[in-house]
Amino acid sequence: MIVTVTLNAALDITYRVPRLRPAAEHRVAETAERPGGKGLNVARVLGALGHRAVVAGFAGGPVGAVLHELLGDSPGGGLVEDALTPIAGNSRRTLGVVDTGSGNTTQLNEAGPYVTPDEWDAFLGTYTGLLADASAVALCGSLPPGLAVGSYASLVRAAQAADVPVLLDTGGEPLRRGIAARPDLVKPNAEELAGLTGFTEPVRAAREARRRGARAVAASLGPDGMLVSTADGGWQAAPPERLRGNPTGAGDSAVAGLLSALVEGLPWPDRLARAVALSAATVLAPAAGEFDREAYEALLPRVAVTERVVG
Repeated sequence: MIVTVTLNAALDITYRVPRLRPAAEHRVAETAERPGGKGLNVARVLGALGHRAVVAGFAGGPVGAVLHELLGDSPGGGLVEDALTPIAGNSRRTLGVVDTGSGNTTQLNEAGPYVTPDEWDAFLGTYTGLLADASAVALCGSLPPGLAVGSYASLVRAAQAADVPVLLDTGGEPLRRGIAARPDLVKPNAEELAGLTGFTEPVRAAREARRRGARAVAASLGPDGMLVSTADGGWQAAPPERLRGNPTGAGDSAVAGLLSALVEGLPWPDRLARAVALSAATVLAPAAGEFDREAYEALLPRVAVTERVVG
């Protein structure tokens, strides 16, 4: 099984409007509610791909109750399992407003509930128990109030102690602290990678991230695809065409692609191709944590992977 950790889980609400105008009243054409937060999105895509995924993290209050309910209805034939730790605070909501005319999305994210030391300890008990049967771990998203900035670094070290490959997908200081714990893979976007290293050129920035502790780096480059830098070499891939739609969750689908291909034992170029095809197919889906399967199957054989010198 693959464990995905979402310390700041959310209820994702997506509105679709014909045209988004500031300071104006809008009639919503379509509404969708999904369990959200990066790790939950990853788990739902993994389930749809046929991989058993267990979601760990926190959920509480009325919003948390909705999260538990929606997780029970996730795609994948029951392959997504709920191991979220209960907390007293109310889980956060995120609101995405999709302008269907332009294809652009406006995102509004709440900060999340405060997590107490006792709640963190309860989560750690669940997390370390899950590691015993895990084939891989993904640590995803922001930290809620109350958690130490080095929390992800602690979780990376616990996974390593259990000999479980661990992927870290976060930003800012949690990424800086976490990368020093030497995760097997980090998956920042270009902005997060530049913020970490001070370099805007992706190859140079990925090289610097590896120097700081990451064993491998998979950098999301938006519509330009993804760059991977490892000790065994480097590769870059992009979708064969630019697709219009909602990019929310595209990076999470890329994480699911990388992890599923890892546990299947595929080589890096194949992992990268799957990640890019899933990411592109997610842009065409109505909400984060979903992908257009027909588009994915059509895109996958058309993703060209080229070798890069990464040093």
